[in-house]
Amino acid sequence: MHSADLPELGFYGLAGHSGSPRDLIGEVAEGERLGLGSVFLSERFTTKEAAALSGAAAAVSERIGIATAATNHNTRHPLLTATFATTVHRLSGGRFALGLGRGFDMLFDVMGLPRVTTAQLDDVIGILRRLWRGEAVAGHDGPAGNFPYLSQDPSFDEDIPVILTAMGERTLEFAGRVADGVVLHTFFTDETLAAAVAAIRRGADRAGRDPASVRVWSVLATVGDHLDEEARLRKLVGRLATYLQGYGDLLVGVNGWDPAVLARFRADDLVSGYPGAFDVVGTAADLRHVAGLIPDEWLAASATGSPERCAARVLDQFGAGADGVILHGATPAELAPVLDAYRRARPDGFDGLPRNPGRTAR
Repeated sequence: MHSADLPELGFYGLAGHSGSPRDLIGEVAEGERLGLGSVFLSERFTTKEAAALSGAAAAVSERIGIATAATNHNTRHPLLTATFATTVHRLSGGRFALGLGRGFDMLFDVMGLPRVTTAQLDDVIGILRRLWRGEAVAGHDGPAGNFPYLSQDPSFDEDIPVILTAMGERTLEFAGRVADGVVLHTFFTDETLAAAVAAIRRGADRAGRDPASVRVWSVLATVGDHLDEEARLRKLVGRLATYLQGYGDLLVGVNGWDPAVLARFRADDLVSGYPGAFDVVGTAADLRHVAGLIPDEWLAASATGSPERCAARVLDQFGAGADGVILHGATPAELAPVLDAYRRARPDGFDGLPRNPGRTAR
């Protein structure tokens, strides 16, 4: 491992919406140069298909960990998902973790796909792990589907970590029971983060697993003052407003925020009829207006200010129990001043962390 590497930190490739997927190549190269430990790849049904992006990241890197965070199991046949993961796992020399999530019910409804359930996730993870071990899955009829016969290769013995993205307490406990790693959500307060970590560890313990064997990643919106004002508005206010548009009830609920504030936000004339996501189509004027609707307390669940203050907020994530921190909303180049400040304050004990973001030990 290079002495400058920071395996406890990650970033999102093509954070938010992107029409230029080729930008990922430069981001991964710059992230690796700066020592970031992992790149996490979300999926959107435009130009951000997870398998293609994972392959690109693996092809242009040598050290950085790679994870989907997240794709959805119901958008691919499980044999195709297993093949995608095995291919990228080998392509990357073992640096890949398959991250799965629930996705959005309303989107799946209009796509004609079944909504994702915990039972489905449990079932499909079991199927994938059997395939990766070289087993055949015959006569399977379970929550994930009816599969007469599935097989990859009987010689396979692949150790591919599975990561789950999770927010609610029951899903967090489930993740602790079955997953190798967990990716949390942006704009968790420190108290919510600590409670989420506790739920994951509790789920692992109840399943007879070592609670410390699950690698927990917090997701910290990192929007320093070295960025220009409009960029800060889009990456902070625009991002939180977009989450409140999509699943505000869940985020407000887990943080213990006032639902009346969310109701006022939704009832605002600009918000109620808005034609898209604020972090994509919001003008500077729109974002300033929305900033007046969101309490400072809610926006404070992030890293803002000077690079030193941002670095201190990263340390807070570790203090709340996270094993790793994904610096969200910024490219590696935009994170460079924060990484310099973090190195000056970095605690001991991280240098032995594996490159693969779904592992806690070699």
